[in-house]
Amino acid sequence: MRGLYLVTPDWDDTDRLLAATEAALGGGAALVQYRHKEASPELRQEQGAALLALCRRYGRPLVINDHLDLCRALDADGVHLGGADTSIAQARFILGPGKIVGASCYGELDPARAAEQDGASYVAFGGFYPSPVKKYSFVTAPDIVDTWRAASQLPLVVIGGMTPANAEPLARRGAHMVAAITSVYGDPDPASAARRFAALFA
Repeated sequence: MRGLYLVTPDWDDTDRLLAATEAALGGGAALVQYRHKEASPELRQEQGAALLALCRRYGRPLVINDHLDLCRALDADGVHLGGADTSIAQARFILGPGKIVGASCYGELDPARAAEQDGASYVAFGGFYPSPVKKYSFVTAPDIVDTWRAASQLPLVVIGGMTPANAEPLARRGAHMVAAITSVYGDPDPASAARRFAALFA
């Protein structure tokens, strides 16, 4: 796991979502997380299936935010879970060893250590910077990247207000992936935005 970790915005327009995602995949996005907090079950099914087909064409994994049932129904590549979602251990048991199980650990090491023990494929730390999408009540210190890399081989993702410029020092510290929503989907040229993130890991 290395590169741009693309997280989808809350767009109901599936065609628009697919067009921007395909552009970003063409620009080098390494993984896509389908995240739409406000979608109906029907829209979530439609968009998830369409994104999975797109990711399959590009040979990139699709993980589903929160919805373990949707991951299983689509046979997507895995799930990403927050602290209030299905436990990492339960998700790993249900999905088996071949799927990706990601864990949000915010700004704390203890949940990351527990997630690793429970079978997580990666841990995500953040937010590091103010985000127009996710409102964090805390700021994650960059030193957490150094601390985690010194203690574990498990891949780590950084998230929260990421731009190519402010993600660069975190990539230099050893972050394996940078998660972005607005910096790619809000850019008039998502492919170019994706290339700028991918260049951090070249």
